[in-house]
Amino acid sequence: MARKDRMSGNEAVSYAIRQINPDVMPAFPITPSTEIPQMVSSYIANGEVDTEFIPVESEHSAMSAAIGSEAAGARTLTATSSAGLALMWEELLLAASNRMPITLALVNRTLSGPININCDHSDGMGARDTGWIQIYAENNQEAYDNFIQAYPIAENAKVHLPIMICQDGFITSHAVENIELLEDEEVKNFVGEYEPEEFLLNPGKPIAVGPYSVTNYAMEAKKNQEIALENSKEVILQVAKEFEKISGRSYGLFEEYKTEDADYIMLLIGSAAGTAKQAVDDLRAQGKKAGVIKLRVFRPFPANELAQALKNAKAVAIMDRTESYNGNGGPLGSEVTAGLFRNKVMVETVNYIYGLAGRDFTVQEVYDIFAELEECMENGKELEQFKYIGLRK
Repeated sequence: MARKDRMSGNEAVSYAIRQINPDVMPAFPITPSTEIPQMVSSYIANGEVDTEFIPVESEHSAMSAAIGSEAAGARTLTATSSAGLALMWEELLLAASNRMPITLALVNRTLSGPININCDHSDGMGARDTGWIQIYAENNQEAYDNFIQAYPIAENAKVHLPIMICQDGFITSHAVENIELLEDEEVKNFVGEYEPEEFLLNPGKPIAVGPYSVTNYAMEAKKNQEIALENSKEVILQVAKEFEKISGRSYGLFEEYKTEDADYIMLLIGSAAGTAKQAVDDLRAQGKKAGVIKLRVFRPFPANELAQALKNAKAVAIMDRTESYNGNGGPLGSEVTAGLFRNKVMVETVNYIYGLAGRDFTVQEVYDIFAELEECMENGKELEQFKYIGLRK
């Protein structure tokens, strides 16, 4: 039976970790994720979990230790943000290629420079091609729910890949919201015990982890990773269905909000979806056919599913909370337009950049973007691609 509480996003994730009671947590502090290892270490000190906490000298060491403990057969997690994730870069690729179902609580924060500790998605998007599953949350409830679903996804025999559970730094990680918590026993039964088929500390069955891969085998290993990532899409949906049975909350690869008859759709990730939904409610009251798609799962990218969801719109605003420095927009913009092209869906798209380094994203700015889309389609106005929203003049 669910019980209601008030928690920040970091508290919610830490509470989920307590309920799951993983075996090992190596971690190094970095704002705004520091509270997560701090709270988990308090649970350990209070005897509420028997997780082994490993204090390390850097985030690179944290992920190295996570790989080691996971390889030994221990359910493992860590938490980080921004430059911490960047310092893990080499190890992120090793975790994925070694097929380690590690869970990482990523509290999204802008990557330097210039130095800034506020939210954007440059850290998570920078790691988008490391082979990790990536799931993003709009609010504290979703951060909690996503973390509980993480291990059943990552540890599934069809998947066996590491997973990042992402939430927006400060916006959700430190802001307090009402939340519904599951009972400890429900979470324990849902997540289950980790029973790896192969692990280093298995007497009588020696294995090698991370050996040198000669040319004849390396390409096949990478293809198997790709197959596993594609398999994870189905597993994510299966786990979500099972989670709905105990929570009453429904999740998919993305959420469609008032899109059934929408002429204009805004597609975005994370906490800004709440702002966009409020604007859509207001525009609907004025008779405007506006809608929102909030992308939950960025890896594996649901290109075909999004193409079907967008095919009847007149125009789509694709919102990136990071800059790719490629001269051709953001990562979400690139992924979505490629998916539309391959599915032969010809819909007008405009890629916007917003919210970098914690810049506010307002309801008024959402109004203005929808007005631009309408102006484009009704009056033929050519819109600027990759426009920065809220940029000071």
